[in-house]
Amino acid sequence: MTAADDSRLSTSALAKRLKLPIQQLFVTLRDYGWIDRRGKSWALTAKGELQGGAYLQSQRFGTYIVWPESLLEHPLLTAIESNQRITPGGMQRYYPHLGARQINRNFAELGLLKLSRRGLELTSLGERFGGRQERDEDNGLLLVTWPHEIVDNLVVHRELTRLLGDGFSLETSAPLATPEVATASDTVAPDLFAHTDDQSLSAAAPPEPPALRCGLDGHTVDSLLQLRVCDWLYEAQFAHARDRRLPVEEELTADFYVPALGLYIECWERDVPTSALTRRLRTREVCRELDLAYQEIAAIDIERVDDVLTKCVAALS
Repeated sequence: MTAADDSRLSTSALAKRLKLPIQQLFVTLRDYGWIDRRGKSWALTAKGELQGGAYLQSQRFGTYIVWPESLLEHPLLTAIESNQRITPGGMQRYYPHLGARQINRNFAELGLLKLSRRGLELTSLGERFGGRQERDEDNGLLLVTWPHEIVDNLVVHRELTRLLGDGFSLETSAPLATPEVATASDTVAPDLFAHTDDQSLSAAAPPEPPALRCGLDGHTVDSLLQLRVCDWLYEAQFAHARDRRLPVEEELTADFYVPALGLYIECWERDVPTSALTRRLRTREVCRELDLAYQEIAAIDIERVDDVLTKCVAALS
């Protein structure tokens, strides 16, 4: 059979008409037993021939498989749409300003997968999000597919939208919605006629705000314990985030997050408000529920930060 005397659809064209990722359709046809992998190419099976599959010879593309258009209405293929899976390449339809590699890096930072020489390795957290480990039939590298509804997952949407810079002004590069802070124009000027002595004026002056602590990497911290942890991570050459939200819909954060280890770190100070304690307990609970790497550092261990974190890193490496 030649290209001149046949108008049937190639597998790629069939995937396009079904609005399915090409890789997904090849895998599905293989799972149905219609095609089989032989060397570096696909071959028809007896089942595939019964469904109308045939070989087409082209001077440009060589020999490839074609299918009758009637397969567009085949119940097995139309059912794929309800169980359709998507790759980062497909997610670009919903996030057109993000590249597939950028989405994969974001998923890795969230702990949904790991980037390795073998490709994309699915994590246990990624499985909770519906990820499925697969292998690229062409190059043998590992890849991950996701249920189509992941684009509507609130955590994923929150993180990918953040990468788009939504909520920031292009002119000022500052958040459009910022907390209200007192400025010089908002401060009520002291009544110079209310007091007649310099001492009274001095006492009425507002106190100086406390100086902010900064780690070696410029991160702002709230305590000496956080400073020790922040500097340890920097000197150990671990990229880390401050007050990173957990991969859940709740507004929960951890003091530090190390994406290379998938590690969340909480610094437990001696005296904290009840609300802060409640948040930390909930963060601990969620990390355990999701089986996330989690490390607490108590105030009593401030002189042992190096020992605690060294052992923690060794256990995760």
